[in-house]
Amino acid sequence: MNLGFIGTGKITSSVITGICKSPIKYKKIIISSRNQKKSKELKKKFKRIYIEKSNQKIIDNSNWIFLAVTPTIGKKIISKLKFRANQTIISFISTINIAQLRKMIKVKSSIVRAIPLPPISLKKGPVPICPPNKKVKNFFDQIGSTIEIKNEKLSINFWSTSGMMATYYEILRIMSNWLVAKGVKKIDAQKYITSLFLALSEDAVFNSKKELKHLVSESQTPKGLNEQGLKEIKKMGFHRSIVNTLNSLNKRLKKSK
Repeated sequence: MNLGFIGTGKITSSVITGICKSPIKYKKIIISSRNQKKSKELKKKFKRIYIEKSNQKIIDNSNWIFLAVTPTIGKKIISKLKFRANQTIISFISTINIAQLRKMIKVKSSIVRAIPLPPISLKKGPVPICPPNKKVKNFFDQIGSTIEIKNEKLSINFWSTSGMMATYYEILRIMSNWLVAKGVKKIDAQKYITSLFLALSEDAVFNSKKELKHLVSESQTPKGLNEQGLKEIKKMGFHRSIVNTLNSLNKRLKKSK
């Protein structure tokens, strides 16, 4: 099986890295030369990576096509490309829905939308897919944890939460910088904060059968630091700002329909 990627950005690089570290069987991975630096890095790092100058050649020589371009570029180029009915097309594009993709692609290919994130390069993290597809699920289960979504309208909610990734990293950066300002070495501060949140996330996953509100409650003691911290951050509108941001992202995605 040949895997073709239209777009050679961060997500493509992360997915390819995950694939090459996994037992997934493939003959070739064909990528675009548009981002020359990224494509050359991938070819140098992994075997069976082939670079094509033409997006059409990538499609002509691939069984599975991964659409990993921005919505703006996707709207410009997808309808100009010729696909085959026996191909599986997996779109990472946030604001182009399946109906729009079918109209652009023109042939009755199998189309699935997926939401991989950078940790997939470590073979970690959830990958929501819509609609459910056994082959695509088996594929992503080897480099992450697949969540199948039957209703495309519900998938918009997953796209919305994925838009908070940079916010999460920003919280880590702020806390790390605060430690540095208090005299902690930068390398120690960053290691501590990232390791702390990794441990907390792993604990939440391990206890995933519990409602998260129980973990919130269990991590506080009366008049303790965590109780104080939570009260103060709530008072400053942190919770409200998260919900408002998610609603704003969700509204943008719904407008794209």
